[in-house]
Amino acid sequence: MTRSAPVSHPGQAELANADAFRTIAELAGDLAFILDCNTGLPAYFSPRLNDVLGYSIEDIEQQLAEGGPGPLAALCGGLEERLRRFAGGDASRLRVVREFDLRRPDGRMASVEVISTLLLDGQGAPRSLAGIVRDLSARRMRELEQKRFASMLNHEFRTPLSTIDGAIQRLEATAGHADEPTRQRYRKIGAATDRLIAMLDDYLSPERMAASGHPRQPAGVSPRLLLEEVVAQARTAGRPVSFAADDLPAALRGEPAGLRLALKLVLENALRYTPDGSALHVIGRRDGSAVELVLRDEGPGVPQAEVPHIFDKGYRGANAAGLPGKGLGLYMARSVLEVAGGALGVAPAPGGGAEFRLWLPAQDAVAKGLASNGTSSDNRAGEQG
Repeated sequence: MTRSAPVSHPGQAELANADAFRTIAELAGDLAFILDCNTGLPAYFSPRLNDVLGYSIEDIEQQLAEGGPGPLAALCGGLEERLRRFAGGDASRLRVVREFDLRRPDGRMASVEVISTLLLDGQGAPRSLAGIVRDLSARRMRELEQKRFASMLNHEFRTPLSTIDGAIQRLEATAGHADEPTRQRYRKIGAATDRLIAMLDDYLSPERMAASGHPRQPAGVSPRLLLEEVVAQARTAGRPVSFAADDLPAALRGEPAGLRLALKLVLENALRYTPDGSALHVIGRRDGSAVELVLRDEGPGVPQAEVPHIFDKGYRGANAAGLPGKGLGLYMARSVLEVAGGALGVAPAPGGGAEFRLWLPAQDAVAKGLASNGTSSDNRAGEQG
């Protein structure tokens, strides 16, 4: 609905000269408005006001006259404070851009952008406020679809890359007798995989887009810190715990959250299937170019016949009768470790009980650095492509 306020003082005569502004704004499909700075009331609003926002000029006049936190308060509110700050020398209040969600009368939310500027008289005093209101609903929907698409691509690419990354880490860790060209080839594959995963984080990760400008966090964590967290969790559960860890590397490759989850699941399994108050033993040790994180308990142990199945999805042993759970904990822990290039196994503990061993490749910063600085080709050393 179009409405021009009656001219009640000389300053409002200038508002009649704003036809060009209104026409240009509305050609782009935006809602144009003009507020009288003396009264704080609208002198003009675009005819499409009701179609876009569901309100009439009378609704806005009533809202602004009554004040308070109504649904239209953010649309034209804050004028008095803006004028005060502008009079105090805050030139940033001359032009203001805001985005917010506005509730329509039917209850639906409309995402809008309001761009407004103070129009000054010959003495530099604000006479009126002119602005446009843009409906951002379509843009927000496109952005949401783009994020969903990016998330889907990120997942579809990351899953096979994580499998490749885990496999090449295991090959590097177990290739002690391989010749140097083979080891160099492994390092090149690992470096190329690292670069592709970094590109996913930089360009296709929704979290990365939301945190644009922040540095990418390294995918690694201290093995000693992981074990210390397990010790703290076990003691919180009321268990006596011994802790031994020697000659551990500074970091393990892998997502910290995933490695923590795997250890937490193994610990929960030990707490569930061993007597209350029985001791646990947390051990960290080197295993060649890898690391073993060990959780040993003093419970009944795992029957030999069940060892081949204990990490199967949904498997529950004979001693699980009457206990909560769905047989997914150890299966999930092993899956997480395999993605990180590791493994999870169980063996009888000396003196009774079970010993769960989490095997992970140590982070080889030197090898990765050399590979990253070299050619990205997958050719063997000395070969010409």
